[in-house]
Amino acid sequence: MSTVLFVTGTGTEVGKTLTTAAVAALSPGPVAVLKPGQTGLGPGEPGDVAEVVRLAGPLVHGVELARYPEPLAPETAARRAGLPALDPEDVAKAVAGLAAEYRTVLVEGAGGLLVRYDERGRTLADQALACRRLGLDVEFLLVAAAGLGTLNATALTAEALRHRDLPLRGVVIGSWPTTPDLATRCNLADLPTAAGAPLLGALPSGAAAHTPATFHPLATASLAPSLGGSWDVAAFTAAHRPD
Repeated sequence: MSTVLFVTGTGTEVGKTLTTAAVAALSPGPVAVLKPGQTGLGPGEPGDVAEVVRLAGPLVHGVELARYPEPLAPETAARRAGLPALDPEDVAKAVAGLAAEYRTVLVEGAGGLLVRYDERGRTLADQALACRRLGLDVEFLLVAAAGLGTLNATALTAEALRHRDLPLRGVVIGSWPTTPDLATRCNLADLPTAAGAPLLGALPSGAAAHTPATFHPLATASLAPSLGGSWDVAAFTAAHRPD
């Protein structure tokens, strides 16, 4: 049975793509990465899938279902561009097709969990539920910001997943700062409580600057063993314990 892992975030620009790349780099292969809706890019421009493949390696198979030129929520971007919106059932069929060929399928959402993908207000969560209706086992990985304000967004996302009976495997901090402030250091202990799920990693800020050769060891050092890495949450939390 393939692993189908949906990667969502507490908001935009929290490190979903880098986290997806890190998970892809360490996942048992073969690996496919699906981006249902890419916004903010024109035809031919490299998007999130291309970045995942660049960092995780060419053996990762990348798929993008829809692209909208303006950097907006997918439903808004589709409407303004006069392009078809994404139907959850179509996304689920694409995931099922990949799951038939690949051992690991990662689905990277746009923005947060409840961002609208179509005029009916259906979301990444609805896409995951459509996958379940096709008999696929799905889980979520939540990418969170590191600093002040992340606990509320994390708790709200986790609550929305529980309300839909969608399992949350854990939380990854998408960009850990070089010099974390007090709130950021306190959040290491508080994020698992807010999420009701374990903290499974912390990617350092600037990870996008790495080459494929250096990204794999970075991913290994930044993700917990359950995601294929060697990151130790207890040691990391102790090293950044607030004064």
